[in-house]
Amino acid sequence: MNAFLLYLVLLKATCTSFSGMASLPVLRNDLVEHYHLLTDEQLTRAIAAGRTGPGPIGLYIVCAGYLAGGIPGAAAGLAAMNTPAFFIILLLKWLGVRAERPAVQRTIRSSLLAAAGLLIATSVRLAESAVTSPLEAGISAAAFGLLAFTAVDSVWIMAGAAAVGVAARLLQP
Repeated sequence: MNAFLLYLVLLKATCTSFSGMASLPVLRNDLVEHYHLLTDEQLTRAIAAGRTGPGPIGLYIVCAGYLAGGIPGAAAGLAAMNTPAFFIILLLKWLGVRAERPAVQRTIRSSLLAAAGLLIATSVRLAESAVTSPLEAGISAAAFGLLAFTAVDSVWIMAGAAAVGVAARLLQP
């Protein structure tokens, strides 16, 4: 796939999200299931790489673009990630005066709920390919519990999960 078509696919994903990870179901559908440019494991790696470093939550779009198309794919991902920001400036003028209307607020809430449902379904599919041992299942469950029920910062959860994984690898015969 050439860089321009990859840009359009990635742009579709970023334009259909209201937060960084909400584009994941669209991205998985296009890159993994439809065009077969990535596997679930590669998409999981792109998410990990994008979430590990500093920057916006949606930075994994650039990493997925790189895995799908090399340097031109990364450039396409960066352009796709930034394009909606330019158009939102124009939309703010129109939407700003209408944002308080109940119909607009219901539409936004409905879209967010739909995106959350799609994100959960996609996360389950990605977890099936990423969690392959009881240790990984335990780390995943502990990380979910800490994220969902405590105020522990996600950086510390990732550092702890990495430490457990390294320790398990070192202690392996």
